[in-house]
Amino acid sequence: MQMSRNVLYTIIGALIVAVAVIGYYEYQDRNQKQAAGLSINLGPLHVGGTTGTAK
Repeated sequence: MQMSRNVLYTIIGALIVAVAVIGYYEYQDRNQKQAAGLSINLGPLHVGGTTGTAK
């Protein structure tokens, strides 16, 4: 009886780990798809340069 109980606990533990891993991959997949559509363009940035108006 003890052997079958250990096997049952091992199977349940493996199923919990499998569900957690699948959930993690689904979470990563959804976040990558949302972030891939985000694009912010601020135009050309000039740092430390002159604008040509100062003499």
